[in-house]
Amino acid sequence: MAKFKKPSVYFVAGSLLIFLVIQGLISTGTLNDYWKGIIFWGGAITIVTLGLNLIYGFNGQFSLGQYGFYGIGAYGSAYVTYHWVRGDPAAMVVALFGSLLVIGLYAALAWGLRRFYGVTVKARFTFYLIITILGFWASVVVLVPLLGPMMWGFFAALPEAVAQPLVFFLALISGGMLAGITSFLFGLPVLELGSDYFGIATLGFTIIVKVLLDNTDTILPFPAMKGARGMLGIPRWTTWAWVFGTLFVVIVIMRNLLHSSVGRAIVSVREDERAAELVGIDVANAKILAFVLGSVFAGVAGGLRAHDITFLHPQSFHFIQSFNPLIIVVFGGLGSITGTVFTGFLWIVLLEGVLRLFLPSGYETWRFVIYPLILLMMMLLRPEGLFGTYELPFLRAAHVAKRQAIAQKPEEVPV
Repeated sequence: MAKFKKPSVYFVAGSLLIFLVIQGLISTGTLNDYWKGIIFWGGAITIVTLGLNLIYGFNGQFSLGQYGFYGIGAYGSAYVTYHWVRGDPAAMVVALFGSLLVIGLYAALAWGLRRFYGVTVKARFTFYLIITILGFWASVVVLVPLLGPMMWGFFAALPEAVAQPLVFFLALISGGMLAGITSFLFGLPVLELGSDYFGIATLGFTIIVKVLLDNTDTILPFPAMKGARGMLGIPRWTTWAWVFGTLFVVIVIMRNLLHSSVGRAIVSVREDERAAELVGIDVANAKILAFVLGSVFAGVAGGLRAHDITFLHPQSFHFIQSFNPLIIVVFGGLGSITGTVFTGFLWIVLLEGVLRLFLPSGYETWRFVIYPLILLMMMLLRPEGLFGTYELPFLRAAHVAKRQAIAQKPEEVPV
């Protein structure tokens, strides 16, 4: 049995080594601010792409909406910290406790709807939309006056070295939950569509998010976001420890999920939706779970990115940007966590780091010609991606690792 625990030890040790090496380069100044930003960006885009790989690579739902949820998480978490550092805890209360209240109401409504048969998707969507509005309204009217002073007093009593990371953690969680709630409401009716139509719908969703972000200070009541002028004043709280720790946790969550019975149900929908339904798998729940969890990852990544660049502009979440995670997933290999992590960092380091330094100014206008050509070549020469379905030993399912070991050394492995 100890033999099969070694991959976990190697994975943790290798991850710790990578963390310490990069942290040492940052601490000694070997990596300047430019390259440090590139590495942080690589971590954020990798988390976004892991979420898309869960939705598309493992669940088979073609989505172009990741940057919409990335933007919601970025603006949501930045709005919380923007007001917090200015002495206003209301945004934290609404985003954090309002989201928790809405999720609790979702659970209660789901339990109640299970008692009835034949409830249409439109009716379910209507019920969930109503309780979402009521939940956030209650958080503004009731929770802000009640919990706002209590939270501010609690954090004021803590040392700054403890209070600031805790506030940042809660802001990231808040951004992720806001992205998850939005994806649940959006996915509930739209996941009924076929994969191609679902992709078009998610592309439309990203466009809607971008337009709303352009008008946060006019149509929406968020003047601090400043609409098309861009949001300033976000604290720079993202560090390499936060980026690495978040990425590590996301990888472990995905690995454990996919190795569970729930994860196998998610993958079975990709393989054959009708067959999965016939053997008793709740296809609708498997789709919505993968979509929401992938969107939560994107929202958390948005929070990390926002607190690194300290400036947000709606143009950064244009629908064209939604193709970046898709290209990374295809390059790395659909259904490969290892391929996504490797290609995510490679994509940012190469295109946003190396090429920007060594190619002449103005090459950026050609990137939307170069990207499709590279993607076309990849689809023709290696359609399974750079890594295919390969995974590091730690990321493989136990039965897969054992089967591979038997195939390699059958005489050494007990039956």
